[in-house]
Amino acid sequence: MFAPSRLKLARQRLGLTLTGLANASGVSPRSLTNFETGDRVPSAESLEKLATALSVPTAFFDREALEAIAPEAASFRKLSKTSATRRDAVLAGASLTVEFYDYISSNFHLPEPNIPTLDKLAPEAAAELVRQRWALGDRPVANLVHLMESKGVRLGALKHQYHDIDAFCFVRDNTPYVLLNTSKSGERQRFDAAHELGHLVLHDELEMDPSTSKERESEANQFASAFLMPRSAVLAQSMRAASLDRVLAARRYWRVSAMALTHRLHELRLLNNWQYRTMCLNLSELGYRSTEPGGIVPETSQLLRKVMYGTAGRVTVRDAANALSLDQRDVRGFVRDLVPVSAADDLSDRGPAASAIDSPLGSERSGLKLVEGSQRRRRSG
Repeated sequence: MFAPSRLKLARQRLGLTLTGLANASGVSPRSLTNFETGDRVPSAESLEKLATALSVPTAFFDREALEAIAPEAASFRKLSKTSATRRDAVLAGASLTVEFYDYISSNFHLPEPNIPTLDKLAPEAAAELVRQRWALGDRPVANLVHLMESKGVRLGALKHQYHDIDAFCFVRDNTPYVLLNTSKSGERQRFDAAHELGHLVLHDELEMDPSTSKERESEANQFASAFLMPRSAVLAQSMRAASLDRVLAARRYWRVSAMALTHRLHELRLLNNWQYRTMCLNLSELGYRSTEPGGIVPETSQLLRKVMYGTAGRVTVRDAANALSLDQRDVRGFVRDLVPVSAADDLSDRGPAASAIDSPLGSERSGLKLVEGSQRRRRSG
């Protein structure tokens, strides 16, 4: 029952080379190579050593083979500047996030994917059409994470040590996934999410061709800017030659960074080149290039709240870890900062944190429904 692909995945997710795993486990690099290629099956002793070194139960290696996400199938920004080890680590984590959502899907009916494909349109036109189809008008998007989840996008968190990777998306079995770096500011996360939505809308085939990656990234940025700050509404706000105070007030309305709004104003020719450069310099001096002073609270997941804290039925960290043969820390990592989960909280009981984040939206409205019989199965198990 040993699955070689799972050994490789468990190694890559920790950023370990074969030599690094050999040093950590005491199993020779040659044996590890044979295990990962399927030429040999580890002995019980070797399996225990590998499980300890990789912080997974031995049962993890006995589960069904798990297909890794190919680098070219993910929308990595600045791929050439990301080391292969770090890239493989986040992709391995993403593969496990898919399995985590598969487990959730066995207990809940999740919203069906409903992302339009508009690869023939320019980014601005595509953003306007998506807003029209989703009945958003030209008002600010109140919560982009909630909106994307309601349209069938599955969201997960990246490990915070990968600070050079903002976000990326991919499609697995016709289901779109977006992984966010939740260590970023709330405004940055919103723009990153909108950027990845742009990839899903504009680039139906997410096979990343290095020769077109810069163009695709530019298109996704244009989509995100137009989607979060629609042309008609921004033009109606009398922002021509806007002052610094005006920009800082408007960025709170649109829930975007001051720099993103400044770029949008320049794009719409409401700031000329000199005004744009001056505004960027002033914002940089005030610390707005690297941070967002007085910014918004980062958005959290409504779907995961319902799944992990719902009254009709819930999936706890312990449930998921046991079902997936993972350490509970791995499961917490999948949802880090998307729902409040601490190392001491196995979610076996509803506490103050759970009641404090209950969403006013019912599970019917969010598109989330309990699979019939799943609660009974968990209780009897």
